[in-house]
Amino acid sequence: MKAIDTAIPDVKLIEPAVFSDDRGFFFESFSKAKFDTAIGRSADFVQDNHSRSGRGVLRGLHYQLPPHAQAKLVRVVVGEVYDVAVDIRKSSPTFGQWVGVLLSAENKRQLWIPEGFAHGFLTLSDNAEFLYKTTNYYSPESDRGIRWNDPQIAIDWGANEALTLSPKDQRQPLLADAETFA
Repeated sequence: MKAIDTAIPDVKLIEPAVFSDDRGFFFESFSKAKFDTAIGRSADFVQDNHSRSGRGVLRGLHYQLPPHAQAKLVRVVVGEVYDVAVDIRKSSPTFGQWVGVLLSAENKRQLWIPEGFAHGFLTLSDNAEFLYKTTNYYSPESDRGIRWNDPQIAIDWGANEALTLSPKDQRQPLLADAETFA
């Protein structure tokens, strides 16, 4: 397992060691000891989530406030998504900046998104199955979001087609109006 720094140092792209031959492939999708070493801290995951989305579905930008803040380790097992993390820590030098990476069943990459980041993804393939581990349980009272197309953040989703968003995601506040991290 290799951790690759992104433009925002706290967000890491994780590349597993994949062993392939004419039968297929094998890789460790998660090893706590290797993962903790790769990110430089201990992460205790308590919940796994699995979603399926069709082409053009955009989910996000989501996060949970303390005391139920979540870090996430995300990956795709079917299809391809453009995955985005936005720094929403007001005290951070990268506040309001974002990182976007291509995650796919083919590249087997994962993205580590620590607490203090909003997260979202756009499905690029006909269908995508997205798995994510979280360090805290879902908490409806702590659940928050930021509008996917906030001009202050200016995420380049690269979308050339109509997007499908939930009613909740369509009415999320702008970053300037959202409850965020100190």
